[in-house]
Amino acid sequence: MKIAYISTYAPRQCGIATFAHDILSAISFNDQDKKIDQHVFALTDEGEIYDYPDDVVFSIAQHTLADYIKAAEYINQHQYDVCVLEHEYGIFGGKSGDFILSLIDNLDIPLVVNLHTVLKRPSVDERSILNRIAQRASKLVVMSQFAIELLTQVYKIKETKILLIPHGVPQFSVEHQDAKQKLNLSDRKVIMTFGFIGRSKGIDVAIKALPALVAKFPEVLYLVVGKTHPTTLKRTGEEYRHYLEELVEELNLQNNVRFVNLFVDIADLSLYLSACDIYITPYVNEAQITSGTLSFAVGAGAAVLSTPYWHAKEMLAEGRGVLFNFNDDKKLAHILLDLFSNPDKLDTVRQKAYLYGQELSWNKLGVRYINLFERVVLRQVEEDAVNQLKKIALYFPEFDLTHIKRLTNHVGILQHAKYATPNYHHGYCLDDNSRAMLLALMAYELYPSEELEGLISTYLNYVHYMQLDSGKFRNFMSFSNEFLDDEGTEDSFGRTIWSLGYLLKAAPFNSFYQMGKELFFNAVPHFKTMKSVRAVAYNIMGVTYYLEHQPNDKDVLAELSAMAHYIVSEYRQNSGENWQWFEKIISYDNALLPLSILRAGTILKDDVLIEVGMESFKFLDQLIFEKGYLSIIGNTKWYVEGAERSKFGQQPIEVSTVILLYDQTHKITQDEKYLTKMISSFQWFLGKNELHLSLYDPETKGCCDGLESHGVNRNQGAESTICFWISYMHVKRVLTALT
Repeated sequence: MKIAYISTYAPRQCGIATFAHDILSAISFNDQDKKIDQHVFALTDEGEIYDYPDDVVFSIAQHTLADYIKAAEYINQHQYDVCVLEHEYGIFGGKSGDFILSLIDNLDIPLVVNLHTVLKRPSVDERSILNRIAQRASKLVVMSQFAIELLTQVYKIKETKILLIPHGVPQFSVEHQDAKQKLNLSDRKVIMTFGFIGRSKGIDVAIKALPALVAKFPEVLYLVVGKTHPTTLKRTGEEYRHYLEELVEELNLQNNVRFVNLFVDIADLSLYLSACDIYITPYVNEAQITSGTLSFAVGAGAAVLSTPYWHAKEMLAEGRGVLFNFNDDKKLAHILLDLFSNPDKLDTVRQKAYLYGQELSWNKLGVRYINLFERVVLRQVEEDAVNQLKKIALYFPEFDLTHIKRLTNHVGILQHAKYATPNYHHGYCLDDNSRAMLLALMAYELYPSEELEGLISTYLNYVHYMQLDSGKFRNFMSFSNEFLDDEGTEDSFGRTIWSLGYLLKAAPFNSFYQMGKELFFNAVPHFKTMKSVRAVAYNIMGVTYYLEHQPNDKDVLAELSAMAHYIVSEYRQNSGENWQWFEKIISYDNALLPLSILRAGTILKDDVLIEVGMESFKFLDQLIFEKGYLSIIGNTKWYVEGAERSKFGQQPIEVSTVILLYDQTHKITQDEKYLTKMISSFQWFLGKNELHLSLYDPETKGCCDGLESHGVNRNQGAESTICFWISYMHVKRVLTALT
């Protein structure tokens, strides 16, 4: 994974620069396999030149709009996987920092944004900028729960787009007393504040609280560690620092206040924090959504005293610190006296802070950031795949059952066609009328109409007419309505159960449901007699659809388990190290077998069935997609273990169950590649096949019967056209669910 960071960066003296450096270090610490490349696109303030480390590959001049656009182009051209934006209004050029929008609007990759400031009362520009950023971002990261409330309530951003990851803290390796000794402070009670100096930090409030404390504990030392903020320095110079120094002299605290006028690095900061007994953040207003200094102090196990700004109220809850009112030096003095006078109480606060701080270490948070980046990259890949599928779907034909109706009369659907003309010589069969009923039911769910109600009725009547008193079915009938067999095949029985099971789930009328239920349960006693694994698999398909409607039917659940484990027993007998299949031959409607086992395993919550289903699926998947497009086993010469497979005689019936299989495996694994293969399989009908020829006829709305070595079999029989439209309906349903 390759990550681009947009941020200020060391050696620039800036809290966000430190934050960005800490994230990079934390991710590097957790990237044991060295699979992650991290580069920084550093914001450089006007008139400054920094000796950036190798992490920085691009410098963006803060007030040069063209640099932002060039940075986006660089990121797009150098194959980064994700961009991370450290957002703070003041570090970017333009009005309220709006130059950053030109960068993110030109990015082609996922964007993660760490929000360092979320304003409760933003200006019109500030609100607009943050909303634009939120629209573009894959995920917004905030460091407090209150920030989530502001984003959802003030900015109307969906909470699903927001993730809370607290501000990280460094590893504190030096013990408290050892740190004091290193700083020659062993005999002092150490109070500390660090960070950029400015009037909003309220340091004068802390100094005013000291005289009462020093009167009882003259060994108290207040360390004020940090330089004046660069922006403040340019605007008003050291005016505030001079004021603080004068205040110290006025209160005669020269021995009790020490200014460390440095921008300290992490190592020195860790030492100072480890040495302090009490840490103070006396900020003068509540509008501080995140404070890295506060997080660091808690992580170091200091007892923290703070005014009740937003971040402090969350961080110091449950006794992890003590709050006092804004500008209330008297209350602060009282709290300091109380804690130093009661060492056990002070130790309790320190211990609670320390335990909480252990969960804030950058090394732990680095794992959370890696997981976040991987998720947004994967989601982008999935979204790209879905969007590509939707684009492909734009070229699908319009739904049209003209040829199905051409083949259907008042009796049922005729088996075969001569080109696109019904061929009366071969009459009707149960297989095709059952399939046609399944198609009509699926179509009715998406496009309900009286015409489809009539088709369902016609095909259901044929099924009813062909059922024997025993519950089995005849299959063939001539055009003159004469029965041509005494009893149909196991496969035709199973295909009928499939369509009846679907009818019991999706019947448009109660009368259809009642007839279907009677036909279905008349046939159930024969489930146990089936020997053909395909017939059993067809039965399973119907039973699983029925159980989607009646999930607590214990008798049918038992039938399902028995049938599924029968197929598994056949798998155990026939499969081997290099042959994960149910028979010693791969013949027709092959995807049906793993499909039925996976559906059964899902209904029964049976891991054995899921395992066998996935093993056999992966074996078949390698065979039919080894060329990068669907190339099913042809029936000219079926595939025997160890022999040559047939390239031609590819038929639509194979493709329809392949499509159902890929959808089922996607539901189980959530792997988007199976959706892609599902769509690619449908494109077999449209020319993505061995001959690069379309089997679908846009003039007749029918589908040709197969791919032969001499070309396309141009006859458009019932089976091929039904399988085309069933495939179409299923793909349409899946794509509709994705929108």
